Amino acid sequence: MVMLMKCIETENGVIISPVTDLDLAQTLDCGQSFRWEEYDGGYRGIAFGREVVIKLNGDELTIENSSAEDFLNIWKSYLDLELDYGKIRESISELHPVLKEACAYAPGIRILRQEPWEALCTFIISQNNNIKRIKGIVGRLCESFGDNIGSGYTFPSAERLAALAPDDLAPIRAGFRNKYIIDAAQRVASGEVDLDSCYTLPYDEARAELMKIKGVGVKVADCTLLFGFHRVEAFPVDVWMKRALEKLFPQMSADDFGEYAGIAQQYIFHYSRMNPELFD
Repeated sequence: MVMLMKCIETENGVIISPVTDLDLAQTLDCGQSFRWEEYDGGYRGIAFGREVVIKLNGDELTIENSSAEDFLNIWKSYLDLELDYGKIRESISELHPVLKEACAYAPGIRILRQEPWEALCTFIISQNNNIKRIKGIVGRLCESFGDNIGSGYTFPSAERLAALAPDDLAPIRAGFRNKYIIDAAQRVASGEVDLDSCYTLPYDEARAELMKIKGVGVKVADCTLLFGFHRVEAFPVDVWMKRALEKLFPQMSADDFGEYAGIAQQYIFHYSRMNPELFD
């Protein structure tokens, strides 16, 4: 059950309590988003044009450099604090004993509600890549083409990148992905790919809308829908998930995980990645 949260504004930011079912490392540094770094006992990052430091002490969440208005309009949704993850874990744990173990292993995972264009672009960059390198490319992209907000850079808009050629992205060192980033920016900026429609289209149609972009296959589309549009029925399958399904859930497919398949996927993904001995 989600309890009523209080938000108190201070000189340095806001304090929210009680906050349950949230672990910052499991949520901010697990491959959902690539703009958060450990900092001073918490995580510093930029989203929706704001830079904040987020810390968690017990059930008390502190967001430095945030107003109460920004918490209500941005961070409450971004951290998905109104969804009852305890109830969801209880429900999906009944699907399979291993999923029950995965839920118990990392109960603090929440699905971030990211800005859709940023999610699309970063998951294009994520192809055949590791988290450290993805963060480096994304950081260089923001420094080169985003807006300077004092201590960091915003994520560049589709319109800003649409005016560029793939060779202009050479400084970010994304390799073959440069042409996909520009194609995505041009299609989104022109309206050929309607991102807003992906919130409400039937799932297969929303996936097809994103797959109009060169270099966007099923996995990138599914990641974008899950992490950028909060389509929690999405179930992205990468190398880890393919192995997990084959070894740990041999009688199940993505369709068997139900309306919260994307949340189940994150529990399984983290559990599998942190316990490679499961696949020996």
